[in-house]
Amino acid sequence: MQLHVADHPLIRHKVTVLRDKDTPSPTFRLLVDELVTLLAYEATREVRVEECEVETPLTTATGTKIADPPPIIVPILRAGLGMLDGMTRLLPSAEVGFLGLKRDEETLEAVTYANRLPEDLTGRQVFLIDPMLATGGSLVAAIEYALERGATDVTCVCLLAAPEGIQHVQDEIGERAEVSGGVAQVDEKLNEVGYIVPGLGDAGDRLYGVVDL
Repeated sequence: MQLHVADHPLIRHKVTVLRDKDTPSPTFRLLVDELVTLLAYEATREVRVEECEVETPLTTATGTKIADPPPIIVPILRAGLGMLDGMTRLLPSAEVGFLGLKRDEETLEAVTYANRLPEDLTGRQVFLIDPMLATGGSLVAAIEYALERGATDVTCVCLLAAPEGIQHVQDEIGERAEVSGGVAQVDEKLNEVGYIVPGLGDAGDRLYGVVDL
């Protein structure tokens, strides 16, 4: 997986505020939205386009538009929902799918509980969004879903990543598809229960509050 780490002072500032345990959920959600828009700018650099002609007030001009079939953005529920607006703001013509994955806290493996993806993703650019690339289990499962449906071009957008998770994605996906990723920062490590250190805690809980299941 080709990984781009965004190195920008505004991104570093916003990540620092996200890390603060005293940052309230409304501010956290706003910062996530802002960060995703910044990350999406780089993540969509290779989005497919095609030529088109438009009539200006003076003449005809040749320009570009997003190519068909349109890309699809897939937030990994539930935390990925907090990143959706930032992505669709930059790619309003994209379609949106949903994939619900949660981590088994004993095995740390990803468990699927919801799937709203097209059966055929052939020729589609797929953008997977999830705030945290921790163990990599959820992201690998999401990439596998896309590949099984014919996708060959997958871009993963995350806020934070752990080296162990990056390595896990590289080991599991290999050269089977063109997979790239963009993150705001790569953190130090995972702790003994699979959380990113220093991290920012559970992104879903920070975005939406604690939900007891």
